[in-house]
This record gives sequence, C-alpha cells and structure tokens, in this order.
Amino acid sequence: MSYDPPRPAGRLLLTPEDKEAPDRARRLRLLDLGERPEPALDAFAERLAERTGAPYAMVNFIGENRQFFAGLRIPVARTPADGEEAKPEVGRYMARDHGFCPHVVARRKALVLEDVRDYPRFAGNPVVDEFGIRSYLGAPLIDSAGMVLGTVCAADVQPRTWGKSGLETIKSSAAELAARLQRREADGLPVL
Repeated sequence: MSYDPPRPAGRLLLTPEDKEAPDRARRLRLLDLGERPEPALDAFAERLAERTGAPYAMVNFIGENRQFFAGLRIPVARTPADGEEAKPEVGRYMARDHGFCPHVVARRKALVLEDVRDYPRFAGNPVVDEFGIRSYLGAPLIDSAGMVLGTVCAADVQPRTWGKSGLETIKSSAAELAARLQRREADGLPVL
C-alpha cells in the first residue's frame, strides 16, 4: 500500500513520501499526543520563540493526513490597515502538504531555510502565500523508539539568517523535548 497518491511523470513531489505515517499515527495514539493542545507544549513553544527571536514557534505532530500543533506560539493578531488584506488565522491543524515540517520528518534531520523563496521546492508552498512565512528552522522530534513523531520549529515572516547558533538551538530544543517525553513515558505517567 502506497501512502502518497501516484503523481504524473515529471511533476515535482512537493511533499515527501512518508512511509512511516501509519506507524507514527499509531505511536502518537499510544503516547496520547497529537489530538489536543498541551499547555506544557504551548509554554515550550513560547520559550522557543524567545530563544530564537521568532514570532512563530511550534511543537508539531504529524499524522497520516494532517499536522497538529500541540504546542503553538503565534504573534498577536492585528487588525489590517485600510486596503490591506487580512492574513488567515493560524490554527492548530494544517494539511500534511502545507509547510516545511513534513520535509524534516522525511529527512530525519534539521532543516534551515533562511529565505524560502530561494528554494523552488518551497517557494510555492501554501504557508508562503497564505501566511507569509519567509524563513523556517526545524528539527525532528525523535522518541525513545526511534520514531520521528514530528518537529520542533520556528518561523518568521521575514527572511533571516539563523546561523549556526539557530541550528544548535533548534536541535538542542528538540533533544530536550524528546528526553522529557522519554522520561514521562518511562515513568508510566501521562506524556505531558
């Protein structure tokens, strides 16, 4: 059984094939993650936004058909000026083919995009056009069983140079949260 539908020959696959999606979805259900907001993960995302200086930060669990932001820090919405088009509101759910996190999950390693428009694969992604995201920094959230559950990520509406310190920050943040999840699971407690 193939996870992604077949694509026409010569068409660029914008969202990577994810053969682990069914197993990940089962693992997320077992850990009771990815179905509801988690205040502890919202607080984690808030701290990540502060550490990176980014207006957006997320803890994102990726299921078979969608992404769920169990931890979310977004800027306070502002009223658009006269003649300015309102941006859609960022919610907890996003289609699997939106954004950059599915690429982090498939690659199993961090992804740094200083200006998403510099990458043809990402320039036409819906979050670029709909939400105005211009830069992204994300690392995989790998659990004790070696499964990539999702990502820890930050994003900005301006191009930015994340640099080596940004990469180290996102990777250490993902490792910190993975260790926290592992300790809770080992203690037999609810994951968060």
